[in-house]
Amino acid sequence: MWGSQSSSMYKRTPSRDYSPMGDVEDNSRLLLDGDDVSKETETTNPPWICSLPHVLVATLSSFLFGYHLGVVNEPLESISSDLGFTGNTLAEGLVVSVCLGGAFIGSLFSGGAADGLGRRRAFQLSALPMILGAFVSGVSNSLAVMLLGRFLVGTGMGLGPPVAALYVTEVSPAFVRGTYGSFIQIATCLGLMAALFIGIPVHNITGWWRVCFWLSTIPAAALALGMFFCAESPQWLFKQGRIAEAEAEFERLLGGSHVKTAMAELHKLELDKTDEPDFVTLTELLYGRHSRVVFIGSTLFALQQLSGINAVFYFSSTVFKSAGVPSDMANIFVGISNLLGSLIAMVLMDKVGRKLLLLWSFIGMALAMALQVGATSSYLPHFSALCLSVGGTLVFVLTFALGAGPVPGLLLPEIFPSRIRAKALALCLSVHWVINFFVGLLFLKLLEQLGPRLLYSMFSTFCLMAVMFVKRNVIETKGKTLQEIEISLLAKP
Repeated sequence: MWGSQSSSMYKRTPSRDYSPMGDVEDNSRLLLDGDDVSKETETTNPPWICSLPHVLVATLSSFLFGYHLGVVNEPLESISSDLGFTGNTLAEGLVVSVCLGGAFIGSLFSGGAADGLGRRRAFQLSALPMILGAFVSGVSNSLAVMLLGRFLVGTGMGLGPPVAALYVTEVSPAFVRGTYGSFIQIATCLGLMAALFIGIPVHNITGWWRVCFWLSTIPAAALALGMFFCAESPQWLFKQGRIAEAEAEFERLLGGSHVKTAMAELHKLELDKTDEPDFVTLTELLYGRHSRVVFIGSTLFALQQLSGINAVFYFSSTVFKSAGVPSDMANIFVGISNLLGSLIAMVLMDKVGRKLLLLWSFIGMALAMALQVGATSSYLPHFSALCLSVGGTLVFVLTFALGAGPVPGLLLPEIFPSRIRAKALALCLSVHWVINFFVGLLFLKLLEQLGPRLLYSMFSTFCLMAVMFVKRNVIETKGKTLQEIEISLLAKP
């Protein structure tokens, strides 16, 4: 079911019932009567187990993303001591943040790689710099070599998550696509927590920080090798004109009884489209007929970052330290809140829908920031203020993981038409990385100049703006196939 298929499978002639090369009259009847086809060929949902192994392999890229975000947190003091830049806050900041620069570069190329090479090879391409970069970081004996390794890792981090979002969206059956999309956020949480636990011995074992980097090559190699056995995206194969291969992959992912309906939807979508060039330009994304959905996607990612989530992650250790909680315990509490919220989102995603989760998530984040603002009041006793501050931090992370964290990465590949999906998502994620970088760069400076009350009030305001934006612009995609979503968007003026 999951293993590689024989090459003869990909050479067979596409079924006459839904092939554009078949009888025109029969084919037209089939495509125009898609509902009848659905009733005749399937009465139940596809078996979810068929696509699950492919999704799990893909989420290794998200695990690596989380791991490399957190891998230097605990060992940073040991790294700076061994490499000779102890006390140089700029150098320490670069070791932490140079990944963001690499990720921005990687995200710019992710769309072209996914469209040009296919989803599987794009995954393998993202694994290579993460393997090489982790090895370079682990053997580094100077700051320059360490920064080179971290930058290489960052390019892989930028390439992987967009492709993961695309792939999971395209290979998942509609009725569990939200659940599978939540795996991406859960894998990121597990990567962060793995980095935390693996980094614990760093203060007792000399040079352990090198092992922390080297261990990450294991899941990266598993991703590269595992993709040899995974299905390619049927949507990508169909777009390349490789109809028989798309049919074969649908059979692997959905089961034989659902292939006819899936292929019929793809052909119907082709008939509903106007003549459009295959090549997608930046101008088209910004000003073309799909510019509105690109604007919605970019704004969602922008508001996600302007909510202050990464600032909360960066500053949470300080908040907990002021309450007498050690930094490692603080990271564990935040990690558990993040993971708990992601697990709840996984359960609810295909039950209550994406839009409702987004709305309640941003509302909860706004209220959590209000708790942080209240904690700054001079009228509160010190202990009460600390409880509000710690509680506000945990509630903020929990509610973020419920919707604002996992939903944008799932929703955008759903609403982007297949022709622009990869490059549009790459553009939106580049916006994410730019704002992420500047929030991380300016947060402490703004905190010093504006004070926590005003800054947290600004974050709360952005969360409320996100509520209004989602309510007005985001459509519900729960339970719909990608082809149904695209056809419904094409039908709108």
